[in-house]
Amino acid sequence: MVKVALYGASGDIGGAILAELLDRNHVVLSIVRDPRKLDNVKHENLTIVKGDIFDENDVAEKVRGYDAVISAYGPGRREGEHNSTLETYTRLLMKATQLLFAGTAKAGVKRIITVGGAGTLKVKPNVQLMDTDELPREWYHHASAHRDAKKYIENIDTKLDWAILSGSAYIHPGEKTGKFRLGLEDLLRDQDGISHISMGDYAQAIVDELEEGKHIRQRFTVGY
Repeated sequence: MVKVALYGASGDIGGAILAELLDRNHVVLSIVRDPRKLDNVKHENLTIVKGDIFDENDVAEKVRGYDAVISAYGPGRREGEHNSTLETYTRLLMKATQLLFAGTAKAGVKRIITVGGAGTLKVKPNVQLMDTDELPREWYHHASAHRDAKKYIENIDTKLDWAILSGSAYIHPGEKTGKFRLGLEDLLRDQDGISHISMGDYAQAIVDELEEGKHIRQRFTVGY
């Protein structure tokens, strides 16, 4: 049993991760902007609190005493912000990443795992997914922001044991099958050449990493 502080559980991927954590009987503190969004989620191992990922001290206060932090944070619509633009999405994700890492370190928590983008995975030598037509243009700002966050994490001077899990080109609703593969820098594809993963299997892979720690200070990926 691991005590986990989870950010982003009100989103689709974060919700799948929360369900997987609870299914494995881990103790979870779900930190969200609006706890009412999780009113329908009940479990004896779950505590839901209001928190601010953009406040380093609030992060430190919330995660202190936990074994690990998992972040599925993704910029959503915030009052007064129109974050469909590359500049705003990147600014929000970078700010959240920086303050989350700083707060986690301040709290003395060693492990942190973040949800990453697939855009920087290689489709062939020296060619990333985000540089091809396979990535829909409407997702470019998302891929670009996650590229910058990944670069920040990989170069930060920190004692944190971090890991980043990039999904496949398409992450879709679906239960876990357990029949997936892990990789490092290359985009994974199934036997039909399609790069995809269900949210259930993505969640299983990230909780596997929490329990097994096979990709410390690495970005890795999951797909069929």
